[in-house]
Amino acid sequence: MTLRFDKLGVVIAVIVTYAAFVAPFATFRANRIVPGQARSILEALPPTLGALLLAIVIAGGIVALLRTSLILRLVASMIALVALAILIGTAGGFLTPAGNTFARVAPASGFWLLIFAFTLLLADVLTRLNLSPWARVGVLIVAALAIGALLVSGNWNSLSILKEYASRADSFWAEGSKHITLALGSLAAAVVAGVPLGILCHRVEPLRAGVLNVLNIIQTIPSIALFGLLIAPLGWVAAHVPGAGALGIRGIGTAPAFVALFLYSLLPVVANTVVGLAGVPRAANDAARGMGMTDRQRLFDVEFPLAFPVILTGIRIVLVQNIGLATIAALIGGGGFGVFVFQGIGQTAMDLVLLGAVPTVALAFAAAIILDAVIEMTSTTRRADPA
Repeated sequence: MTLRFDKLGVVIAVIVTYAAFVAPFATFRANRIVPGQARSILEALPPTLGALLLAIVIAGGIVALLRTSLILRLVASMIALVALAILIGTAGGFLTPAGNTFARVAPASGFWLLIFAFTLLLADVLTRLNLSPWARVGVLIVAALAIGALLVSGNWNSLSILKEYASRADSFWAEGSKHITLALGSLAAAVVAGVPLGILCHRVEPLRAGVLNVLNIIQTIPSIALFGLLIAPLGWVAAHVPGAGALGIRGIGTAPAFVALFLYSLLPVVANTVVGLAGVPRAANDAARGMGMTDRQRLFDVEFPLAFPVILTGIRIVLVQNIGLATIAALIGGGGFGVFVFQGIGQTAMDLVLLGAVPTVALAFAAAIILDAVIEMTSTTRRADPA
């Protein structure tokens, strides 16, 4: 009997082999800033649990390597991910000396590579299963609930990132609120301004090239440079315009970060509005004219509904982009999760960097999945609706 290997499974098996036997599973540090000491799976866990985890990841790698059924690959990836999530917390407690509050235990490269490998396997299975939009959102909710349960259970409390969180819990949620407000607020402002501007560019062709070229130029300016360019004019406005300071407008802080994110958001919204409206079938417009619809009625009852999935795609791009770019706002006092990222860089504390980076990545990932599902549902609805 000839064994058949899965192409993606070969890559996953190589990653699993390296992560399990070569790369360190966890890092132990006497305190938060000293260099860490690498620990393998068998060194980071009690002997029985270490052997069990090795057996699970090896079995998962074999399942990925061979052309096995989708159900078996799904079960193997989920068991491996659950085992890794639980046992990294166990490793934290096992490696931390009793009563020691200064020691830090963090997941090392081997852990992250194993998480990546089995997440890749799980994503491949879910893609092949061709799940409905609601099912994909359901998977996201289940994953979020599982992570929430681990956090509430205290299993991860001995890990360094949770120790960093424990000492900054109040500021973490305050900065998280600022981060989300910046990302969503700038998106809302861009939609309010960008959709009408896109409609205008679609209707007035000579205006289209000029507007899109200007927005393209803004998009090419590095984020830090754009934040810096806005400090002087907003500082002048705060100093010379009555009431501007009371509204929160000043040279540094939230105002320049908000304006910069708003400017970055305009191009995807305007461009996708133009593309969406341009893609409306001529027959639909001709039929609407034949029914005696006015230009305004055609726009809101025919063109805009048909163009909405494309416009929503631009909004998805903006939201994911803004969640990431809002991290940079911390450099000019705008707050957000970037506060922890840059504090960690300044203090050479990687766990503090992760405290800001991990929720940012999680928010962007969740936003992408949810809006992708909404776009697909909207597109399906439009195709199914003959009107």
